[in-house]
This record gives sequence, structure tokens and C-alpha cells, in this order.
Amino acid sequence: MELFFLLLLVVIMAGALGSGFPVAFALPGASIATILIAAGAGYLFEGSTDAFFAQGGPKQWLSAGVTNLRGVYWEPERDTLIAIPLFIFMGIMLQRSKIAEDLLITMANLFGPIPGGLGISVVFVGALLAATTGIVGATVVAMGLISLPAMMRNGYSNSLATGTIAASGTLGQIIPPSIVLIILADQLASAADQAGTIRKNLFKENTGELSMPSSYEVVSTSAGEMFLGALLPGLVLVGLYMAYILIIAFIRPKMAPPVRYNGVYDRDFAVKVFLTLIPPLLLIFLVLGSIIGGIATVNQAGAIGAAGALVMAGYRLTEGRKGTYYPAILAIVSLVIIGFVMANFNTNIKNIRTSSDMLGVGLAIIASLSLIVALVWSAIRAFKIEDTLQSVMRETAKATSLVFIILLGAAILTAAFRAFGGEHLVKEFLEGMPGGFWTKFVIVMAVIFFLGFFLDFIEIAVVVVPIVAPILLADPAANVTAVWLGVMIGLNIQTSFLTPPFGFALFYLRGVAPAAVKTIQMYKGVIPFIALQLLALAIVGNTPQLVNYLPNRVALLSDNAPPPRNPKLGYCVDQYLIAELDVVGPALISSADAASKINLSLLPKDLAKSTSKSFANVAQAVEQLKLAQAATADVEAAAGPYRPIHKAVRALERDAKTIDREIKAIKKEIKDLETGDSYIDELNHEIEELEADKAALLAQIPSDWDAVYKAFQEVNKKEKQAYSKFKKLSTDAYEPSIETLDVLLSGDEFRALQDQLMASKALVSNNAPADAVDPLNDLKRAFSDLGGAGDIASAINKARRAVKSKTPSKEKAQDQLDKAIALYNEQLAWRADAEAQVGPELSTYEQSLRSTLGIRQQTKFTEEQALYVANCVSDHRDVSLNF
Repeated sequence: MELFFLLLLVVIMAGALGSGFPVAFALPGASIATILIAAGAGYLFEGSTDAFFAQGGPKQWLSAGVTNLRGVYWEPERDTLIAIPLFIFMGIMLQRSKIAEDLLITMANLFGPIPGGLGISVVFVGALLAATTGIVGATVVAMGLISLPAMMRNGYSNSLATGTIAASGTLGQIIPPSIVLIILADQLASAADQAGTIRKNLFKENTGELSMPSSYEVVSTSAGEMFLGALLPGLVLVGLYMAYILIIAFIRPKMAPPVRYNGVYDRDFAVKVFLTLIPPLLLIFLVLGSIIGGIATVNQAGAIGAAGALVMAGYRLTEGRKGTYYPAILAIVSLVIIGFVMANFNTNIKNIRTSSDMLGVGLAIIASLSLIVALVWSAIRAFKIEDTLQSVMRETAKATSLVFIILLGAAILTAAFRAFGGEHLVKEFLEGMPGGFWTKFVIVMAVIFFLGFFLDFIEIAVVVVPIVAPILLADPAANVTAVWLGVMIGLNIQTSFLTPPFGFALFYLRGVAPAAVKTIQMYKGVIPFIALQLLALAIVGNTPQLVNYLPNRVALLSDNAPPPRNPKLGYCVDQYLIAELDVVGPALISSADAASKINLSLLPKDLAKSTSKSFANVAQAVEQLKLAQAATADVEAAAGPYRPIHKAVRALERDAKTIDREIKAIKKEIKDLETGDSYIDELNHEIEELEADKAALLAQIPSDWDAVYKAFQEVNKKEKQAYSKFKKLSTDAYEPSIETLDVLLSGDEFRALQDQLMASKALVSNNAPADAVDPLNDLKRAFSDLGGAGDIASAINKARRAVKSKTPSKEKAQDQLDKAIALYNEQLAWRADAEAQVGPELSTYEQSLRSTLGIRQQTKFTEEQALYVANCVSDHRDVSLNF
């Protein structure tokens, strides 16, 4: 019966949407109605309102829906979706202030004389508007009003002209900043958490180990990463559109003829192109560049975009008047001053120490106030001229409300879908498909593409993604990242604007296209562009680096980059070392041989012994890495015959677990029935049949499976042990030298503490015990921070405890301070000679190892290392054989 009510939910929702009922109310309305009907039917026919729910009852699932709704309601407080109104404001302001119109006209004049140039200009401007607005309706309408008549007047094919405009207008869905990417990031972050739990449970079930290595965890995403990930695929799509138009213009010139420019390409035209093109490009650079550079979050970048659009509107709306560019000039000068101050002054008011600090804070305050004046000045202009600001604010509020209301409705729909076992049904269907991850992925993409014929992108993103994304992300066979999955879904969803009968871009264009353009021509025109979008989907699917590389590059080069010792990066760090040591391995061994001749007798015995021993570990580490590579080759050789057996057995076990869940559900149903009910016998018979089916499945598992599994795990274990041993040898080869260098390089700081240490005895004897506690503690910390001075710090700490105890003893404190002074004098005797004679040679040795064997001791990657690792982790690595 749960399946019946699940179908009823879909039918009610589809009927409501098909009748034109607002989607924001159709989603929660269908959900609540279906839950109430199921509860009523359960009460009437089974005597329990819980009878027709997969688990729980109507109260639980209505409560879950409300909880989901409240979670979405407070989502802006969690700093994810608040960027939506900012980017919407930016887009509508640029459209209403006619900056988009200027771009279209100027680019058409620039590219027009080239065959297909007018179409190229439409795609180029569509990409620019996508990167500044992201509002499909505004972009399509603007380009339809301006470009379509010009294209028709100059002999362009109606189908090519309308297809180019409609397709270019949808680029805002994939080229950041994009509203759909923000929504997808929000949905996928939650899906990644669920997928992580699923994968951990799968690992525990299959291996029996309680904890899963972090390198197998699901990689989540954020709005900023989605923006970075979608940038290159968006440019690929733009390139495909342009290439198609140029090919059409070459093959069939009459469909896209060149357009003669009646003006002159002179200095005035160049200035016009500059003033039209540079401000939007600068805004794109500020918005996306601030995200890519790690300077601003997505929300902060949205605020930058909204402010920039307001300033641009301020001068465009008053074009030709006196003082047109005054607010913009004031804003630019203010930003330049702020940038100069940030680079050269400390602007923290609490840390003002000098007149220079005071000057920096003063300049920052003046520049900030000037920027505020520029924004207010521009806002006043937008408010007074054609009521632009008020209309933009109104449209922003409408668009934002639409997005959030749909999110709220989808939150309740998700709870209802799960109430009737929809999530388990989808999971079992997808996991039961042959072919593994890619079969599941293709089916999901096909369903999303089909839904695009009828549903808007928001509905697909908030209804479908939470259901299917955890299943796809949890699969260890493909081990895809959430950002890659999000961009793939985003590219797929983009087709929903072009696919009839409900392609919204077609509706927008139909509303402004002249009667001479037939609807069937518009449909024919978009078909090649839909095919190009599917081609882009295939390209990005086959080349995950297009999506993953930029987010990884930015993350690994940022100030908050994970250190090289991060276990999630371990595989790629090892790949980097394999490539490097293959080239520099002999040089490292030679460097270690030379270092072994350094006179370490000046150092204390324990320090000299550990340092001397480390030199021999270099050659052993290089050799061990070769052994680890051989172990990897053994794993790859064993994986060939093992993979199909592993896949088949895991599929059988998965089917058996599905039967277990069915049996458990039936037993629960029996428990709820009254004793003596004839229906119980039928259910028991059904259990017997399921038990037989389960036994038949398990009987298909090869008899030697346990031996095959153990044999492969043994090979796998040897590989892990080989790399583990290599890491230990690398550490043992590098760490002692860096620790010794740390001691030698701290000589000046060590000697600077001499007077303070010598005065500590007088401090204890001449003051009350309590008054000596803090000074001794400070002295202890100072020595603790110095390499090799731990024993001195320990003696000082014992002196501190002696004067801090319940029965303070100055004598004990003095004894410990005498010990600290003696230790200090011992170190003072050898440090100076060791610094001069051992330090330089050991420093040369350490530098030779730093970027290879010492990589995991670095606090962050070098640029070369970061770029290699970013490229390595951008590919998807199959880890299913570890499950």
C-alpha cells in the first residue's frame, strides 16, 4: 500500500502543477494531502493511522516535514542562500539600467562584419550577462528585443537566430554567479553528509572495521566551490555555441551572413567599446576574482556585485549629463585607497601604536565613507530616474520569495516521499541496475533531462537532487565529488529552459519575438543547442578535471590550505614523490652521503646520534618507495580477476540485505495484527518464500569467495604497509635534521634569555613565593619555545611548582634554578661553535630534502606541489575494492 500512496503523491503533485496551481503550494499541498489520506485509510481499514507508512506514522512525517521547513527557513542564517537576493539584485539592476542593451549593440557592431559574427556577439554577450546577472528571463528578453530584429533584418535564419538567443540566455544557469549553483550547493552539502554516513556503514558491513579511512570519505561542496567548478564547463559550452555558429556560417552562409557596420572603426568607437565592455568585465573580475582568490565568501562577493551594479546603473542612467561619472570615479578612488591602506598599514584600531598606524586608520575611514557616499549617490540617481531602484527592489523581492517558497514546499515534499518508502524504492531500483555507478548515473541524468520538459530548474534541484544525490555520491566505485555531480546536474538542468513544451526561455522569447517568427521555427532552432548542451555534458563527464581542478587549486594555494600530511591527500602526495624521486633520488642519496661527513661531535651525544642516523634513512626511503610501487603493481595485477568476483558477490549480498529489510517489515506488520488473524498465515508464507530467495542468492556466492577475498586483502595490506614504511623512513630521514637546525637557529634567542635566567634566583629569594610564580612561568614558556631547551624549561617549571605549592619552598626552587643555569651553561658552551660549523652544512642538506622526503613536515604545499596534487585529486579514483 505504501507504493500506492507514493504513486498518489506523484499524481496529486503532477495534477496540481499541470493545472497551473502555483508550485510553491502544489509541493507541500500534495504532501500533506497524501499523508492525511494515508492516515485516514489506515485508520478505517486497518485500525491504525500508521498502517500505510513505510515506518513511523503521519505525526512523525508531518513533524519531519515541519522540521525540514524550519531548517530551510533558517538556512539564510547559516550563510548559504543569502547570496541569492544579492545576485538577483545585481542582475536585474544591470538589465533595467540598459547596460545589457549597450553590450549587445556594441558587440554586434564589433563582430558583425565576420560571417556569423552577429550570432557570435549574441553568445559573447550572453556569457557576459550570465557572469553578471544569472537571470535567464531578463537576459533572453533583453537579447530578444535588441538582437532578434537586427538578426532578422540582416538575413539570419529565424531558427538559428531564435536558437542562438534562447540558448545564450540560459548560460546564466551554469556560468557563475548562478542561482541554480547556489541551490545545488545547498542541496548537495546535505546530500554529501547522508552519502558519507551510507559509505561508512557500507565499509563497516563489508570489512568489519569500525572506522573508515578519511581518504575514502565523500567530498562535499560549497557555493564557492560550485562557482569555481562550473567556470570551465561554462566556457566549454560557450565555445561549442560559437563553433557551431561559425560552422553554420561557413557551410550555409545564407543562414548567418556578415553584417556591415555603417559607422567607422575609429578612436571614438574604440572608446565606446572600452566604456561598454570594461565595467562589466571589471565587475565579473571583482565578483569571481574575490571568490577565486579567497578574498571574499560567496555572500560577500554577492554584496560586491550588487554594489558594483548600483554604481554602474548610477552613471548609465544619467548618461550624457554633467557629472555622469562622478559617483563611479569616487567609488574607484575609494577602492584604490582602501587597497593601498590594506597593503601598507595595520588598520586594527585596537592595535594602534604609532602615528603611521593612526594615518592608516584615518585613510581607511575616509575611503570607506567616500565609498558609502558613492553608493548612496548612485542609489539616489537610480531612485529618481524612471523609478529604477524601486522596481529593481520589487522584482528582487519577488524572485527571492519565489525561490525560498519553493524550497520550503520541497522540504515538506521530501519528508512525504520518504514517508512512503520512496527513498528506499529509488535506492533499491538504482542499486539493482547492472553496470554499476555509470548505469545509475545515466538513468538519473535521463530522468532529470526528461523532467526538464515539464518542470522548472528550481523544482528539479530541490525535489530530485536530495533523493538521488546521496545514492550517487555514496558509491565508492566512481567516488565522484559533490561539486562534479552538481555541475553535471546543472548542465543537465540547463536544458530544461530549451526543451518544449515548457521551455521557459522559449516562452520568454515568444513573448517578445515578432509574429513573423513561427513557434515551430523556435523549436527547430533550439534543437542543435540542446544537442550541444548534451555534448558538453559528455565532455565534462569524461573529463572531471574541468570541474574539480579549479576548486582544488584554489583550496591548496589558499592561506587555509590543508597541510601535506592530510590523510585525504596521501595518495596524491605519494604520486608526486614517485615522480620526483624518480628524477632526484640519486641526488638525494649523494646529498645524504655528503651530510654524513659533517662533524657532529660539537653537538650533544643524543642530538648527534639521531642526526647521524637520519642520513642512512635517505637511501632506505628511496628504495622503499620503489618497493611500494612494486606492491601497487601487484595490487593492480590482482585487481583484474578480483574485481568482477567482488562486484558480483557484493551485488548478491546487497540483494540479500534488501530481502532482510522486507522480512523485517513483514514481521513488524505481523506484530501489529491481532492474534488469530488469517492474514498472518499469508504473511508467514511470504516470509518463507523470501527466506528461500535469500538462501538462493547466497548460494550463488562462490565457495572460494572467503579465500579469494582474504588473498586480495593480503596483497592490499602489503601495499599499505609498504607506503606506511616509506612515510616512516621519510620522516626519520628528515625530521632529526630539522629538529637539530631548529636548535642551532635559535641561538640568538637562547642567549638573549641569559640575564633573565641568571636573575631568577634573586627574584625568588627577594620576593614572596606567590610573586615569583608568574615571572617563572613566563621564563619557562620562553625556553619551551626554543629548540633543544626543553630540559631547561622543565627545571624552571619545577622551580615554579616549588614556590606555588601549598607549602612553598624557596630552597627547592633555588636548587631547580641552579640546575637550569647549569644546563644553560652547558648548552651555551657548544651552541656557538655548532651554529658556525654544523649549521650551514646541515641547512644545505635540509633544503635538498625539504620538497621531497620532507614534504609531509611542511605546513603547506609549494606552488609546484599544490598544482600537481590539485590535478591528481581532480580525477575520480575507484576505491570500491576496499569495501
